[in-house]
Amino acid sequence: MALNIVLVEPQIPQNTGNIARTCGATATRLHIVEPMGFKIDDAKLKRAGLDYWHLLDITYYKNLDDFFEKNNGRYFFFSTKAQKTYCEVEYKDGDYLFFGKETAGLPESLLKKHYDMCVRMPMREGARSLNLSNTVAIGVYEALRQIGFGDLETMGALTGRID
Repeated sequence: MALNIVLVEPQIPQNTGNIARTCGATATRLHIVEPMGFKIDDAKLKRAGLDYWHLLDITYYKNLDDFFEKNNGRYFFFSTKAQKTYCEVEYKDGDYLFFGKETAGLPESLLKKHYDMCVRMPMREGARSLNLSNTVAIGVYEALRQIGFGDLETMGALTGRID
């Protein structure tokens, strides 16, 4: 199993490229719910993801109904409208972390239906939101931390001699 990132109607190719890179580096599955604000062959998308595209497990869906027909599991919905923070919940391997489009977030109808599974990033009063790719990275790494990082490398090594 692996964590799942669900992007609902992403609009900015650079954000999606950065998220794809995070997913590739963390062995996290990426699900993209259309419509998107760009074409998947967009050069900005490819540049942001750099050379991680071959590491991706990515699936596209026509809309949210299509996604829910093909997937089931535990869903967490990241939103500035949530009452609890992203680190107040217990994540498990296989969970789905949902993120909305940059300009509007997730549909309010979806949030109302799953309000007990909505989480937020703490921010100062008056701040609208964090960048989407930053929010995804924070959410992914908190979930991975809780489940022990799976098969990811957790130790690095310097090259050469250490004095």
